[in-house]
Amino acid sequence: MNIPLNQFFQLLSDDTRLRSLLLMKHQGELCVCELVYALGIIQPKVSRHLAMLRDAGLVIDRRHGQWVYYQLHPDLPVWAHSIIEATATEAANQKTFSHDLSVLSIMPNRPGSACCA
Repeated sequence: MNIPLNQFFQLLSDDTRLRSLLLMKHQGELCVCELVYALGIIQPKVSRHLAMLRDAGLVIDRRHGQWVYYQLHPDLPVWAHSIIEATATEAANQKTFSHDLSVLSIMPNRPGSACCA
């Protein structure tokens, strides 16, 4: 997998994409509905940003019924994975990211029960 460096940083420069990636790094696979809930952003906007990340090869998606789940691409280059890891480590101390995690942790009907219903 070959992600151009400038494209990688352009993708991370957007708040929605960065927060989504950090949540996926922390939580593993997330349903679109979980990202919508955690980020407080409408579904079309979240889906548009996830499509950009997928098209660039940073994440992969999986469909389960009508739901779509995303996770970091397992074959990310080592340098990209290292940058995301270091960013996630620093983000753990940032108010925005800790808020996203808190909101996600109280989401009712998370996947496994009745996600996105």
